[in-house]
Amino acid sequence: MEKSVPDLLERSRRVRELVIRMIHESETAGHYGGSLSCVDILVCLYFSSMKHRPNEPDWEDRDRFVLSKGHAAPALYAVLAEAGYFPIRNLWSFKKFGSTLQGHPDMKLVPGVEMSTGSLGQGLSVAVGMALAGKLDRKSYRVNVLLGDGEIDEGSVWEAAMAASHYQLDNLTAVLDRNNLQVSGFTESHMRIEPVAEKWKAFGWTVIEIDGHDPRQILSALGSADQNSVKPLLIIARTVKGKGIDFLENKIGSHSCTLTSEQFAQVMQRLKGTPPG
Repeated sequence: MEKSVPDLLERSRRVRELVIRMIHESETAGHYGGSLSCVDILVCLYFSSMKHRPNEPDWEDRDRFVLSKGHAAPALYAVLAEAGYFPIRNLWSFKKFGSTLQGHPDMKLVPGVEMSTGSLGQGLSVAVGMALAGKLDRKSYRVNVLLGDGEIDEGSVWEAAMAASHYQLDNLTAVLDRNNLQVSGFTESHMRIEPVAEKWKAFGWTVIEIDGHDPRQILSALGSADQNSVKPLLIIARTVKGKGIDFLENKIGSHSCTLTSEQFAQVMQRLKGTPPG
């Protein structure tokens, strides 16, 4: 698997191009903001950290990934296509009638999707079940789950967090996409979640805070899971909503929106001219 930081940065740039193009070609409003904020995290998982086989999606010993913030499906689809789970040309069918690539991921239709998500607050519970099954079956795979920061308003997240600590699921890593925005506004004005690190620590988790766009920090945090003993791991990834589209970055309206043809052309040109690193 790729581990070179320049390679990962270049991969992230290409994935952002795919995300933006697939949403634009769907001719509908799409979740640019939350998809683009988590690209670097997904790239580091699928192209360096996780063990998986695109040509054998159901390989029993694969590491698992659950996209709890299911509205970021475009980012997951783009990464899966880049990794070889299905042809990149399939991305252009996104959200179109009859396509397997709908607005939220479907585990029965899309190779590599471990869980159908979209109803927020459920992914961590599923990941806890997967991690517990791995322990009971004496398997070495890890389970990774990506949460949105607005999503942790849901009480079920905290029930799952408590269960993960109780069952000492040190094979579980949760990544919190801390872009500070949700559909209705800034998280701290809608439902204050800070001090978020201290809350997870109080629930019995090991907590690491990083820059969620820096592959070095992402890989270091993911790698620390192997040295983590007994406790589940939470990585708080500080990110920018809409990363890669300058006029949407850190904007409330970037959660779900459309681009004009002129805006699309400008964004794609800027991405092509952005050097890795």
